Amino acid sequence: MIVLDREFAQEINLHAEASYPDECCGILLGILGEEKEKIVKKLLNIDNARDEANRHNRFLITPADFAKASFAAIKEGLEIVGFYHSHPDHPSAPSQYDLEHAWPFYSYIIVSVKKGQADIISSWELENDRTKFNAEAIKGA
Repeated sequence: MIVLDREFAQEINLHAEASYPDECCGILLGILGEEKEKIVKKLLNIDNARDEANRHNRFLITPADFAKASFAAIKEGLEIVGFYHSHPDHPSAPSQYDLEHAWPFYSYIIVSVKKGQADIISSWELENDRTKFNAEAIKGA
């Protein structure tokens, strides 16, 4: 389970709408709760570094942005607990590309954006053997 306050869900939705028709992306910083739930404490909106021709259906977080997020997390006593991105005019379910590029443990929040308006937000966690994503409950959104 991931705990995502409404204000963070709204921030993700606004980022997705502002980025439309391209994908947006960001990093989730937080802590692990007593029952291993991921509790989001801070969002880092990241500029999609994918080349302009492919931003509409792909996102890229650069190693430099990932390193900055790691240092920010450490500085604030947090850790990276996941990532978010949008699917413009597509469902909020992981694509095959998402499956091929994800890492186990992390939460992957995806928001579908229909004609510029944020729609369904969902969260996914990759199996340890990397064969599939499982839907992850979102508490608080």
